[in-house]
Amino acid sequence: MNIKRHFILAAGGTGGHMVPAHALARELASRGHKVALITDERGKRIPGLFDDIEVHVMPAGRVTGGPLGWFKAWLGIRAGRAMARRLYDKDEPTAVVGFGGYPSYPAVLAAFDLGIKTAVHEQNAVLGRVNRLLGGRVDAIATAYPQVERLRSSLARKVHLVGNPVREEVLAIGRERFPVLEDDGPLHILVTGGSQGATILSTVVPAGLALLPEALRRRLRVVHQARPEDIEAARAAYAQAGIQAELATYLEDLPAVLAISHLVIARAGASTIAELTVAGRPAILVPLPSAMDDHQTVNAREMTVDGGARTIAQPNFTLRALAAEIQMLAGDPEVLIAAAAHAKQCGRPNATHDLADLIEGFGRTPVMDAIGDEERGKAAPAGALAVGSARI
Repeated sequence: MNIKRHFILAAGGTGGHMVPAHALARELASRGHKVALITDERGKRIPGLFDDIEVHVMPAGRVTGGPLGWFKAWLGIRAGRAMARRLYDKDEPTAVVGFGGYPSYPAVLAAFDLGIKTAVHEQNAVLGRVNRLLGGRVDAIATAYPQVERLRSSLARKVHLVGNPVREEVLAIGRERFPVLEDDGPLHILVTGGSQGATILSTVVPAGLALLPEALRRRLRVVHQARPEDIEAARAAYAQAGIQAELATYLEDLPAVLAISHLVIARAGASTIAELTVAGRPAILVPLPSAMDDHQTVNAREMTVDGGARTIAQPNFTLRALAAEIQMLAGDPEVLIAAAAHAKQCGRPNATHDLADLIEGFGRTPVMDAIGDEERGKAAPAGALAVGSARI
């Protein structure tokens, strides 16, 4: 039985919030439901997301320092909350789902006002500021990691471990074999600082790879996503070292690049970790030190402990440290293959489906639940783990 419902997703304007919201939107829409997005101007401008989904841009109340900044934030939150309430009065959503970031705060507050079911999804291994403010009142908290710091134990009853949704194109990578790496064959390396780029990677990686023996440098095939202000200097450094490198400020087809990569050098944002683990790609991770609550270091912990990544704190990310890591990994293809397998063990490829199951459950009647349980029992393989408030 498929009863069409209406779900509103709210996400801040960064890739870390927007990508999982986009994945959920596509899954819910494929199940026949109506989906809309509340975001800010930054979120609306991210290319390739929500092209076929109704998008509402609303004030978010971005918090900045000082009393004047707080007052402006309060005005923005109040305006966004009022606009969201008018939208909900018109569209009558079954549930509102927040993905963090400032736009999700007034959107979920408006749902509280009208008695609409709510949930938040936390992408990081540390509960974010907005989700901390909302967590006590929402009906469900979906997490991407088994252990989430700053999440009160008193909220355990409403916590559901689902993982971090990723694009179908990335899921497809995980279903393929790790790319063949011969002793003298090309070594494909992807360097990415996430949607914002990372100057430290553009500075250290080209110079660090230049320290490698010439025979190894000739094998390197690098794809590097860099900030506009860093790209020319990085391109010149690669050329001077005789390293084949393709540079861009934005990788339009990141999954295609990831699919052929043997190693990834990256920040440790939530979406990056999710894609690396689902795809099964080993990594050298350099967490962003200024990230709130140092959440990128915590994000990298599971993958690093399990052997799928090597985490290097930014102060220790030197030319020689990077060169030593690359030389060790390139010296034995079996080391990279094993690291890829360990990375994949940390992946949660069913995250989008499981999160959609959780959200779709809002507004269901007992009869619908019984029918759904019967259908899942027929389709699920033995030992499969269902997702729901009483099944985790």
